[in-house]
Amino acid sequence: MEKNLAEHSGSFARKDEDDANAGQTPLPPVPEPEDKVDAKPDGETEKATDADHIDGESEQKEEKEEATVEVPPEFPPPSLEKVSEDIDHFLMTRQHNNKNNSDVKDAALDISDLIYTFLDLVEQKIVKYDTGEVKWGDVAEEDSSLLESVNRISKLMKLFTESQPEDEQEDRIKGKKDLLINGIGAIQQRAMSFLEEEFRSLIDDSRNQNKSEPGGTHDPKGKHLAEPSESEQAAETVTDFPGFPEETVKNLIKIAKEMIAGGYEYECSQIYAVSRRHAFEESLLKFGYEKISNDEVQKMQWETLEREIPTWINTFKECTSVWFPGERKLVESVFADQKATAETLFSDLSRCITMQLLNFAESIAMTKRAGEKLFKLLDMYEALRDLIPNMDNLFPEECVGELKTETASAKCRLGEATVLIFCDLENSIKSETGKTPVAGGAVHPLTRYIMNYLRLACEYKDTLEEVFKEHSKIERADSTSRPHYEGGETKNDNQKENMSPFAAQLMRVMELLDSNLEGKAKLYKEVALSCIFMMNNGRYIVQKIKGSAEIYQVMGETWCRKRSTELRTYHKNYQVETWSKILSYLSPKGLNDNGKVHKPVLKERFKSFNAAFEETHKTQSTWVVSDEQLQSELRVSISALVIPAYRSFLGRFSQYLDPGRQTEKYIKFQAEDIETYIDELFDGNPHHQGTARKRA
Repeated sequence: MEKNLAEHSGSFARKDEDDANAGQTPLPPVPEPEDKVDAKPDGETEKATDADHIDGESEQKEEKEEATVEVPPEFPPPSLEKVSEDIDHFLMTRQHNNKNNSDVKDAALDISDLIYTFLDLVEQKIVKYDTGEVKWGDVAEEDSSLLESVNRISKLMKLFTESQPEDEQEDRIKGKKDLLINGIGAIQQRAMSFLEEEFRSLIDDSRNQNKSEPGGTHDPKGKHLAEPSESEQAAETVTDFPGFPEETVKNLIKIAKEMIAGGYEYECSQIYAVSRRHAFEESLLKFGYEKISNDEVQKMQWETLEREIPTWINTFKECTSVWFPGERKLVESVFADQKATAETLFSDLSRCITMQLLNFAESIAMTKRAGEKLFKLLDMYEALRDLIPNMDNLFPEECVGELKTETASAKCRLGEATVLIFCDLENSIKSETGKTPVAGGAVHPLTRYIMNYLRLACEYKDTLEEVFKEHSKIERADSTSRPHYEGGETKNDNQKENMSPFAAQLMRVMELLDSNLEGKAKLYKEVALSCIFMMNNGRYIVQKIKGSAEIYQVMGETWCRKRSTELRTYHKNYQVETWSKILSYLSPKGLNDNGKVHKPVLKERFKSFNAAFEETHKTQSTWVVSDEQLQSELRVSISALVIPAYRSFLGRFSQYLDPGRQTEKYIKFQAEDIETYIDELFDGNPHHQGTARKRA
């Protein structure tokens, strides 16, 4: 090591002298005259030669003696710690006087050997790291020593580059100083190159070994599901750095500080920006989210996009609630002394990721409208809406305005698409113009679709209320989509004016559905069956509304009571249409003539009743009433009408028929049989056995 220092010092010194003499014109050697030697006699020449020989031996002896005397004693090589102390002392006494040119000149002359020694020692230290003899992080003292040395180099560089001698003609001093600056700069560049690689290695290794994988449990709507320790985990995640051990962060802070002090802020920032950008992209992929362009979104099938949206929502919420706060804390810690740099780095990163996510949302809003898309669009709308109030605290001032504007724009597009899709329900109802009645008077598929759609939509009632208020102009634009009623319904119109835009739209949908069902009821040839159809659909609608607190809140108790009244009306109409004629056969009117029962008329009455009842049973057992409560209500009401009347008629007039064959021919049913057959009505079963049975 001593030899190495001597060689380096010698090379720096020789270079020092050469550069100091640079610019001076060398004088040519002066030749001796040729006749000067011949002018002396031969004898004198020989004498002079002998004398010169003696003098030469004497001089050589003296030189050897001087050389022997001047050999310095061996000293231990200078240590970096001792040389660093001397450098610190020099910097302390000179850095505040760097405007005094005479001081700087003296410094350049007096301290150069010390500086060169210091540079050699620092270079040797860097070589140890480069060759792997010493590894960063193994010995904290070694790392600190290197960083302190780099700091001294940066200070030396600043001291000498900021001071220029006033007398530019003092070439020797200027040349010495330039050489010194070049020497310092060379070692500084090598040191910074090493720190760059170490900074990149630290930040990349921590990224690759990220312990805090992004995640969390979410439901299909993207809403976070609670876990036992969720609050503790959330607090820990936000306060900790994103996957970086505390020791690593401390090293990053130290290295960044020295790189910035040495004028390498740009390089340090670039390394950080690139690494963190890659880290975020990797996290997005691990979370299942892939960047999809607008063109790709427009070409994809909805079934595929539908699976992407929950992932987008989870990723968006994770970014804004966990990743961004952690990332901001990390960059503000690493660049603690450079707030502007920290804000710029975080702004660029958060803007890039947020814009990427917002572009996907806008692309979804631009896809072709379809009813099944409503709920996913509302999920995305809610995610954006919930973020906006917190954006001022989440993003730096330099980018928060832009991101709030872009987020509000994406939310607005989703809201517009939501309103248009919901209003398209009207068109769905109007376009259902099928002329084939539903078999058995069952609930129409349109009724099931609309009511289930509304029930799901009303789970987002508050959000839909908000969306419709924001975009009520869009909702009112298509006046042709509104139903027109003859005779005017002033009361209803006034009620609608007092409703929220969403409630009014929901009422319009229900009115259109009612109108459509009334038209479909007329497709049945039997009035009784059309009544069953309206009861089935009406009961289904009421049950769906009562089964959903949200939609019930919109429709209101008054609407439900009115609908129940309509159902009772259809019920009565059914009884009149079906059973009034049958019951007329059980009337005693026309059977007595002066207290005498006419047997032929009585027989005809029994035959007519039997035939009508059998036909009704045969037909209406194929009719469908799927609601068990409505089915029970119908059967009970029919039994209450028919069985008492039949039992009374049978008890009063069966005695007038001859026992035996005549009785069996005309009295086919007992009261118990009638009840059994009534219980078979509305099963939707065409395979019931005939009603005629032999009495036991």
